[in-house]
Amino acid sequence: MQVSYNWLKELVNIDVPAHDLSEKMSTSGIEVEGVTTRAAGLSKLVVGEVISMEAIPETHLNICQVNIGETEPTQIVCGAPNVKAGIKVIVALPGARIAGNHKIKKGKIRGVESLGMICSLQEIGFPESIVPKAYADGIYYLPETAENGAEIFDYLDMNDEVLELSITPNRADALSMRGVAHEVAAIYDNKKVSFDDKVVSESDEKTADKIAVDVATDKVITYKMRIIEDVKIGPSPQWLQNRLMSEDIRPINNVVDVTNFVLLYFGQPLHAFDYATFDEKKIVVRQAEAGEKLTTLDSVERELSTDDIVITVAGKPVALAGVMGGENTEITDKSTSVALESAIFDGTSIRKTSQKYNLRSEASARFEKGINQADVEVALDYAAAMIAELAGGKVSAGVVSNNDFTAQDVIVSITLDKINRALGLTLNQADVVAIFDKLGFTTLVTADTFAVTVPPRRWDIAIEADLVEEIARIYGYDNIPNTLPNAGNTIGQLTPMQKFRRDIRTNLEGAGLSEVISYSLTTPEKAVQFTTLPTEHLTTLAMPMSEERSTLRLNLTSGMLDIVRYNLARGNDTLALYEVGQVFAKFGNESDNRPTELPQVALALTGKAYDFYDIKGVVENLLIKFSDVRFEADTTITDLHPGRTARVLVGDTPVGFVGQVHPTTAKAYDISETYVAALDLTALLDKQPEQVIFTDIPKFQASKRDIALLVNRTATNQEILDVIAESKVKTLAKTELFDVYTGDNVAADKKSLAYTLTFQSADAQLTDDEITAAVTKITKKLSKFGAEVR
Repeated sequence: MQVSYNWLKELVNIDVPAHDLSEKMSTSGIEVEGVTTRAAGLSKLVVGEVISMEAIPETHLNICQVNIGETEPTQIVCGAPNVKAGIKVIVALPGARIAGNHKIKKGKIRGVESLGMICSLQEIGFPESIVPKAYADGIYYLPETAENGAEIFDYLDMNDEVLELSITPNRADALSMRGVAHEVAAIYDNKKVSFDDKVVSESDEKTADKIAVDVATDKVITYKMRIIEDVKIGPSPQWLQNRLMSEDIRPINNVVDVTNFVLLYFGQPLHAFDYATFDEKKIVVRQAEAGEKLTTLDSVERELSTDDIVITVAGKPVALAGVMGGENTEITDKSTSVALESAIFDGTSIRKTSQKYNLRSEASARFEKGINQADVEVALDYAAAMIAELAGGKVSAGVVSNNDFTAQDVIVSITLDKINRALGLTLNQADVVAIFDKLGFTTLVTADTFAVTVPPRRWDIAIEADLVEEIARIYGYDNIPNTLPNAGNTIGQLTPMQKFRRDIRTNLEGAGLSEVISYSLTTPEKAVQFTTLPTEHLTTLAMPMSEERSTLRLNLTSGMLDIVRYNLARGNDTLALYEVGQVFAKFGNESDNRPTELPQVALALTGKAYDFYDIKGVVENLLIKFSDVRFEADTTITDLHPGRTARVLVGDTPVGFVGQVHPTTAKAYDISETYVAALDLTALLDKQPEQVIFTDIPKFQASKRDIALLVNRTATNQEILDVIAESKVKTLAKTELFDVYTGDNVAADKKSLAYTLTFQSADAQLTDDEITAAVTKITKKLSKFGAEVR
């Protein structure tokens, strides 16, 4: 919404700098995006009168003698097609600045000296879309009363400051000058609005004898019409053209311009029909019939549907209600009578129609967001009086309407306690009543309860919260004290899962991994990779944006591999990544079909620097404070290498996996050899020890013994570790596998595993005999398992 500050000052007695007003409005609820002046950056533009002109042979140029208020006329070469003697024009003198910061210089054109430039509106900064059509391809004519040599800015209101308001949907009342004036009067103390009234001078002929109105749809609350006859179509006066152009609206003629002026003034869209083109003196407002056609004012023939509201005459559509009129009833220079419409159309219907035909207009925008229903007839009368004033017509007596619609006030009640509790203030009754008075609301006070009567111009107010917001705005958000919420003895802290996730991030980043975030939505195929959950656990969107983002993920790994592929394709071939995020599994709860969010952490390592033991080491370090962490060979996940994959357990509880991406899967992702791991954070949090108990560092030296075992090829490292642990040697501090051998001197169905056993006591230095006894106890246990000590 563009607001002319000069016009605003006519409606409310305010005299502050425009930038101060913009700050005040922005802090009270209606944001001002900027303040502009068309004259900014322009200079040395004056009124000139073309005294004579002479064509330059074999060109489209003319030599013009122009009176710019000096003793002698100034010679200017001009190529505009509409230049002629006797007109007042815009002249840019040598040294002038015009639009685009172009500087005008003396020069010669076709050998003829030119001492300036005769300008069009576009050349001094007016957008082409708002330039009157008569001057769209040529220079602009100033009023005959313009004084030669005077600056042109006042004649075109170019010194007017224009505020650009960013109107939110709930404040559509500010889509009119009267609405903005009420707002400004409310936010400044002791300011009052002052609106001009126009009295309709009616003829003896009755409107009801000239036109009838029938509304045959429930999408129209009311429809009103007046008839103005004997009008003379012509250009609007300069002040009206200036006002419209300040609001970025193109002047058309004195009738259409009045409807646009009233639209800006009241926020009430109007439409003017050429009454003489009506084949029948009856208006029928109805839903369009499927396949009906209408050529709108933009000369486009449109095929209508039953969702559209149309204005019809003699059974034929003449306008698309609330959006655009029809070409066959357009006001033209030959029009002599006007049928003037004012109505309230259903906003939802207008929005759908305007979107369907891509016809966004000032009128449709207001119907969509809402209008002041109390002004529907007031605006009609104002426009009729103004047309009679500017076009010399006579207005028929009375308004023809389909009903006796009257807008109703809304009464909203609220208590003083609720106001102060919501805002954290200590306002008294007088303070609150004073604020409602500024807003133009009537207040009836009973005990501590305010019954507030809200006029129809503020249709956004309907509940208590709306009144609280209005009080806060007018009182001033900057006047509301900053206080911390009273939370009693509650201490803000992280939940156990939040703290656990934070610890995991710290650990992994300390290990040199970088965090990534992948998409929660993926394809159905990728969603179930790296998991053994069936497809019944999938959650699929009803209306996905694309097939690539149609299903909630059941794993983090597939998304990380997409990130790996993206990096590898760009030359980043050594990666260590992790992600902490949610996966989504649907467990078939009949009462709630929504998926359950399951927190996980996933890792990915790729590059020549990494192998299986690197990622296993990262996982071991991540789980260092957990007791009884085990890795068991696993082949259940088909997307992982069957010989290089382990299931991770804490005690007997599976918590995740670690392994190499299967070569076939890696090829499908177009990635090199990559190692991945994933852990279930919920399971880990349940297994996390409540506290880590500190153990004294032994004072006595540790001793090591190496043993090599010949075992079956099918035996696993974990099985051997379990057997060694079952021997229950108290002084055994650590067992480490350091060699696996198959080949010469080892049977084909056997393999050799070599371990380092570390013995240490906290009480005394172990002797060779004690260590030998411990090793013997262990080897006996291993022998029962079937292992042969080499």
